Amino acid sequence: MTSRMFKFGVTAASACVGSVLASYTLDRWNTPHVVNNATVPPKRKRTLPPRADQIKSLMSGEEFDVLIIGGGATGAGCALDSVTRGLKTALVELDDFASGTSSRSTKLIHGGVRYLQKAILGLDLEQYRMVKEALAERATMLESAPHLTHPLPIMLPVYTWWQVPYYWVGIKAYDLVAGDRNVKSSYYLSKKDALELFPMLKKDKLCGAIVYYDGQQDDARMCLAVALTAARHGATVCNHVEVKELLKKDDGTGKQVLCGAKVKDHISGKEFTVKAKCIVNAAGPFTDSIRKMDNPTVKSICCPSSGVHIVLPGYYSPDQMGLLDPSTSDGRVIFFLPWQRQTIAGTTDLPCEITHNPTPTEDEIQFILNEIKNYLNADVEVRRGDVLSAWSGIRPLVSDPNKDDTQSLARNHIVHVSPSNLITIAGGKWTTYRAMAEHTIDAAIKACNLKPERAEAVTSYLKIEGGQGWTPTMYIRLVQDFGLECEVAQHLAKSYGDRAFAVSKMASLTGKRWPIIGNRIHPEFPYIDAEIRYGVREYACTAVDMIARRLRLAFLNVQAAQEALPVIVDIMGEELGWSKDEKERQIKHATEFLANEMGHSVNRTSKERIPIKLSKEEIQTYIKRFQLIDKDKKGYVSINDIRRALKSFGDGDVSGEQLHEILREIDTNMNGQVELDEYLQMMSAIKTGDVAYSRFARMAELEEQKHEAANLKQISVDRSGGGL
Repeated sequence: MTSRMFKFGVTAASACVGSVLASYTLDRWNTPHVVNNATVPPKRKRTLPPRADQIKSLMSGEEFDVLIIGGGATGAGCALDSVTRGLKTALVELDDFASGTSSRSTKLIHGGVRYLQKAILGLDLEQYRMVKEALAERATMLESAPHLTHPLPIMLPVYTWWQVPYYWVGIKAYDLVAGDRNVKSSYYLSKKDALELFPMLKKDKLCGAIVYYDGQQDDARMCLAVALTAARHGATVCNHVEVKELLKKDDGTGKQVLCGAKVKDHISGKEFTVKAKCIVNAAGPFTDSIRKMDNPTVKSICCPSSGVHIVLPGYYSPDQMGLLDPSTSDGRVIFFLPWQRQTIAGTTDLPCEITHNPTPTEDEIQFILNEIKNYLNADVEVRRGDVLSAWSGIRPLVSDPNKDDTQSLARNHIVHVSPSNLITIAGGKWTTYRAMAEHTIDAAIKACNLKPERAEAVTSYLKIEGGQGWTPTMYIRLVQDFGLECEVAQHLAKSYGDRAFAVSKMASLTGKRWPIIGNRIHPEFPYIDAEIRYGVREYACTAVDMIARRLRLAFLNVQAAQEALPVIVDIMGEELGWSKDEKERQIKHATEFLANEMGHSVNRTSKERIPIKLSKEEIQTYIKRFQLIDKDKKGYVSINDIRRALKSFGDGDVSGEQLHEILREIDTNMNGQVELDEYLQMMSAIKTGDVAYSRFARMAELEEQKHEAANLKQISVDRSGGGL
């Protein structure tokens, strides 16, 4: 035992000294962080141009310096970098800003703890530089968008004593590589302190924990804010515009170079040509489809991987402490993080097909739930029914076309210039979007001989939309000046920054003493009606744009998003002039999105798989309740039965859409009625924890209580045995 401890001590000490020396040596290849205060950043426009004006700009026939394809984090970053250098810039996105991978991340702004471990142990300089760059960009993101980002402590629990110094050394090396760009220093926690900060943690065999800091963001709103910042600086940014064809011309030397693109606006249906001196391909997982428009014979470089996340109720984690599982059964790190008052868990890593509509699977959801169970104590029952939402994002890993060995995947981003001057930016991660954009525009300027007003990027010290006038206590002014609920004011300040005042001015009166303004679109969330109207001005064109990216309701609770849809569509209809048919089409499309891409249909399917495990007494009780609601003895419960039951409880103002929602919760056969076996299956699912709750089940229970109370009133004093 003594010999083993001595060997471990030597190994740990060697690892510590080695990591310090490696970091110091490798740092000699990196320039220290310097903020260039001498350069004056360009001024922003006061108002955001409406989408109609942006489309007119695209259709004007004027030649842009740069046309960017893709409205995710990288594309939006390229647009901001390009326009702030003084280049005439346009960006087009097939769907909506951040509609793909950029809205489906783990919400972390991080350097990559595991990558650093591999870099030091494998003496991999390229991987080290990638971590170093990401850690510097992490600090830049936290500074540029303080309203959308914040530092987040993440706990790494340790259940084997020898891993305590091992992990401590690794995390300290992470701090060391960050240098003066570090967020906060990591620290060790005893078992007692770890359980005090994270009481849900499994305490058996716990030795202690290491806590380190990374950043957290609202990814979709961050991407949108970057695109809006570019628009305010003069860039033409348009969502729902598809590139149909790339155009080429002779550059005078016999070489065919790109000169523009044929595009289609899916909102108006119009097709037109956009001229550009340079085209940037920032299409994420769809990188190869754009490359093949340029050259149909080019080899594919994208190797897509599916990453699924699930959302659980907020009580699964503390408000301000995340959890990292460094060794899952498939070797991938699992994060367990508080976000928007809920809890995110993920992610998986499986090869997948490239699609515009990635869907989570039941197997992936179960994998994450099983991994979570290993780290939470027995008091916290991890239930399938607690999954509020689930989504899949396609991680676009790429092989580098600049290298002969195309089989090896690039761990960092790559910038490639084709013979016709198509600039492709691929790979990378959310945290390094700004640096990726800088490298891309540098390459574009060189390859296409562009003449920017500023030769170097200015985005490293530029505030993102909403960040200029934001302060941590700004929400208090919103409460005092407008009469908003405190929770709503905090949400607006964190989501919109200094633009929260503009949002608040659009809020309607509540008719109550307090709050004075701000009608919620769903009682469980702080989203208000004004955000729908403001979201249209932020280029939201569809109901999906609104529920998924202007608001994050679809990602937080798919059922709540479904319930809020009618209100959202009504307000958007007023703003955009939708007809009744268009409103119905929007609700149908959004419902399909929630079912397929946000896990609603997977949740329903999981209920159907559950065998009925009820005792004879329980079955008899539930049959009785079912028959009390089915007063006409039809053998099933219709929507009229539900309406009648709710009305008898005093809920006479329940809307038709709400009635349908209650029905859909339990109507697994999708035939518009509830049959006995569906009800029994639901009750069995609630008993086993596969379903958290059911309004129909509660309604049936109340119906039984009402029936028993009525019977008691009918019993006379004589029949009851007399008495005083």
